[in-house]
Parts: sequence; C-alpha cells; structure tokens
Amino acid sequence: MPENHVVVTGGVGFVARAVVRGLTESGNRVTVVDRDDRATDLGERVDIVTGDLREAAVRDRVVVEGVSGIIHLAAATSVLGSMSDPLGTFNENVVVTAELLELARVRGVPRFIMSSTNAVVGEMSGRTITEDSTLHPLTAYGATKAACEMLMSGYASSYGMQTCALRFTNIYGPGMEFKDSFIARIMKAALAGTTLQIYGDGLQRRDLVHVDDVAAAVVLAWKDDWEGTVVIGSGESVTVLDMLERARKATGLPLPAEHVPAREGEMPAVVVDISRARSLGYEPGVTLDDGLASAWADARTW
Repeated sequence: MPENHVVVTGGVGFVARAVVRGLTESGNRVTVVDRDDRATDLGERVDIVTGDLREAAVRDRVVVEGVSGIIHLAAATSVLGSMSDPLGTFNENVVVTAELLELARVRGVPRFIMSSTNAVVGEMSGRTITEDSTLHPLTAYGATKAACEMLMSGYASSYGMQTCALRFTNIYGPGMEFKDSFIARIMKAALAGTTLQIYGDGLQRRDLVHVDDVAAAVVLAWKDDWEGTVVIGSGESVTVLDMLERARKATGLPLPAEHVPAREGEMPAVVVDISRARSLGYEPGVTLDDGLASAWADARTW
C-alpha cells in the first residue's frame, strides 16, 4: 500500500468531492467511504467503499494498517435536524468519530483531520471568533462537534496522534442540491419560483466560504501537516438580507421572501478571524458575488 494513502469519509459529499479531487491531483491514493452510492466518477486513484460508518464492518474495511491518515468529513450537519433528533446526531457524529479514532490508534494510523464548525463556540454577541474562543455550543449539532474536538485532543495528547480540527463557517457553492443551508434554499426557491423564508429579521450575520476555498484548505492541511484547531472562512461577514440581495443580482430573479419566527439556538452573528489559517498558507480566493454566480450556474443543472 502506498505511503500516501488517505481515507476520506463522506467522500461523495458536497465538500468531500472537491477534497478528493485535490488529494488525487497532489499524488495521493484515496479510499472514499460513503453510504451514498453515487461515487462513480472520482478518478482512477480512488477506491470506493459504499457503506454506513456506524457499522463496524464498514469501518474495518477502510481503516487498515498502512493508511497514512483519515480526513473525516462525514457527519450529520443539519442544525435543525440536530434539534429534532439530538441522539441520532450524537450517534452519527460523536460515536462514529470515537470509533474511527480508536481504530486508527489500534492500527497505527498516525493522522486524523476532521471537519468541525464555529457552532462549537456559540453566542459571541458579535465578537470575533478565534481558535481560542471558549466552547459554549447552542445546539446539539455544535455540542457533538465540540465533543469530537475534545476526543481528538485526547488522542493527540495520550497517543501522539497528529490531529487537526478545521472549523468551517457557512460553506456554499456548486453541489448544494442536497443541503438545507440558506444559500441552498435560495437556489431551490429561485428554481421553483417560490417564496423564500427568512428566519427572524434577517440581520443575522454569517461568514460564507466557497467550497473551492474549503477544499483547498483541507488539502493544504493534509500536505503541510496542520495540527490543533484552525478556523476556515472568508473573513467577511454579511447579513442574511445582504445575501438575498446579492443572490437576486446573481440569479437575475426577484426572489420574493417572507419573514418567519426566528429559530431557537441560532447564532445572531458569526464573525471569524482567519489569521491562523492565513499564517499557514490559506487564502480565500472566491468572492461572494463570484461564488453565488457559480452556485446559480450549477443549480440550473439540478
């Protein structure tokens, strides 16, 4: 087995497809594991395992001796879903991560990179989020990711495993047809000609980062042996209402909207400092306007 053999979980997903492409272009051999069976066009250097990581037999097939690292992107990512099914979210996120870490320890897999989120921090009242911000998640989803980060820290300290948690902001771009994020909902409303729902007053601020920038960050983290926690975003926060106006420009459509009651557990503002990521060589390259245009061009093929 080649030394640069990387396991990517959730490899059919929105972000992971771009990550797999970047890894193979960099000369890595990749094993993708996903319960979705659409992984048919990921390239010659990609082995595909279809299955659910909650099953021990599936984990056993992919985490084998000789694997040089795991990039764990599979997760239950819906905040709303975590509110209605916190135990299911815990099982998909925390239990699976714990099982993968332990199997990696037993089989001598030295590296583990995981997709995390700034939802681990919770309400900051508009203050800037950094890697050192206190963890205080507002939702079950954020809590599960915080728990995963703590597990990784424990394995790094106790067993010498090289771990890295990449805290992503709101990811958007081509490939969002199965997502329930705000930009994905905008695109679906644009296609269907329906009225978009805005939770609360729409003045919530979000940092939107394009999927291509996220994939580049993950590949860089792998290539340059990043460790610890790194915030990945665009470094620019905009309101939900501003997102809508810019989406109207990108689509050329009126995109009617209505305000509905705010959701419990929603962070009113996400403002992040990406200084550490920049110091490690990361630099977001896709502007919001260009990113929305790319998302709309892709949405029209759904």
